[in-house]
Amino acid sequence: MRFPKTNMCAGSTVGELSRGERTVVSALHGNSDAAQDSLERLRRSMTSAFVVALFSPLTALRSSLVQRILLGVVLLDLPFQFGTHLFYSEQDAAFGALGGLSISATTIALAGLYLAWLFLPLANRNRKANPPFHFNLALVFFLAFTAVSVSVASDVSLALYELFLAAQLYLVYFYVANNLRRREDIRFVVSLLLIGCLIESAAMIALEFTGTPSTIWGLPTHIHLQTGIHDAFVRVGGTVGSPNEASAYLSLLLPLAACLLFAGVKSSGKWLSCLVIGFGGVAMIFTYSRGGWIALALAAILVSFVLVRTRGISSKAPIALLAFLIVVYLPFYSAISARAFGDDQGSAESRIPLTMLAFRMIADHPVLGVGANNFSVVMQHYLTSYFRTGFLYVVHNKYLLIWTETGMGGLFAYLAFLFAAVRMGWKCWKQNDGYLSMLALGITAAIIGQIVHMNFDVFRIGPVPELLWLLAALLVPMHRIGAGVPAGRP
Repeated sequence: MRFPKTNMCAGSTVGELSRGERTVVSALHGNSDAAQDSLERLRRSMTSAFVVALFSPLTALRSSLVQRILLGVVLLDLPFQFGTHLFYSEQDAAFGALGGLSISATTIALAGLYLAWLFLPLANRNRKANPPFHFNLALVFFLAFTAVSVSVASDVSLALYELFLAAQLYLVYFYVANNLRRREDIRFVVSLLLIGCLIESAAMIALEFTGTPSTIWGLPTHIHLQTGIHDAFVRVGGTVGSPNEASAYLSLLLPLAACLLFAGVKSSGKWLSCLVIGFGGVAMIFTYSRGGWIALALAAILVSFVLVRTRGISSKAPIALLAFLIVVYLPFYSAISARAFGDDQGSAESRIPLTMLAFRMIADHPVLGVGANNFSVVMQHYLTSYFRTGFLYVVHNKYLLIWTETGMGGLFAYLAFLFAAVRMGWKCWKQNDGYLSMLALGITAAIIGQIVHMNFDVFRIGPVPELLWLLAALLVPMHRIGAGVPAGRP
């Protein structure tokens, strides 16, 4: 039998193509699987990279160095006030209100500090239970009364500006009170505070003789200068704020520097304290703030009295320090005398009508107040004919301002906070713990001086209250360390 060659060839060709197709298909499947594996590996790599990019900031925040840097930003932002105000109103600020929503370097640094604190390794959370957090109920109640006052505020936006800033200050307080655990932490905070004070004091002295534009090199901070009576002198506020605020800032830190001279610190610490006292003392003169001078003098008297009476320290050291200050102040005697005892052109008397104005507002709103940061708004309804030509501003008394704006509850809560801080400072002093006790004495004397100073000025929520709250917070870990109790942890 003869088969057609063409059919055989055709059949053979078809069979060979089928095997080739199978080979090609198999190769294509292999390449497809390899491609899918590559894509899957790429997807996993990209996912891992995204996760790393997302959480690497949190990993960095867990570094103690990064946390130190962020805390340093908070401490140095106190005098330099790097930041801005959103929705700022010049008209509201002109009468003593917080004119906008304050966003500062402290705001950003606090966010980082709390992220670092909250996202601790799980291993740290499984340790033996630690003492509960220190919340400071007085400040919590003060914030609560401030929040409630928003509901009765004529201008809710202004009230929210102050509530936001007060909450930020409380977060600073809470972090310092609960997160500092070692003596090195306390020394770090105190050193940064004094370094900031030294730089600010040197800048204020330079400003007194040179003057400067309202900003420095375009940075988000401002210089404050005020012309004195008949241009006889220039009052310097530096970057802290008004001259009165700058004087309060200095009067809170100079007693600390003085007490550290008796705390047995290293020579570098003593040199830093001496420089702060020298430069800060001169800068205090250039504020020409009588309230600040009174606060500092009262703190100095308290420190000297306690050291001589309770520790048996020779009176030679305080006398030597006093003599040094007198030598520093002698070149400015005439200016100091003119400001303290001369004619102030009715500056002090102009505050009496403002006090009467505050009492009339309190009489109508004794419980809830008129709303946080709303004094300047509501006072328009209480103005008398005197204010057509007289000085018009918020009342120059912190206690009356709190009572007027947040009611009786807010005032009692704030007073409770102040007296609790003084009590805590005295307890730290009684622990007889060398460095910590001397530091506590300086803080306590400074707070008492500030309690007096607040009778003469506004001190809206800002750098001065923040420093006051921070120093009060610092007493909490100082007392805990002195007693050997560990800090609370999240």
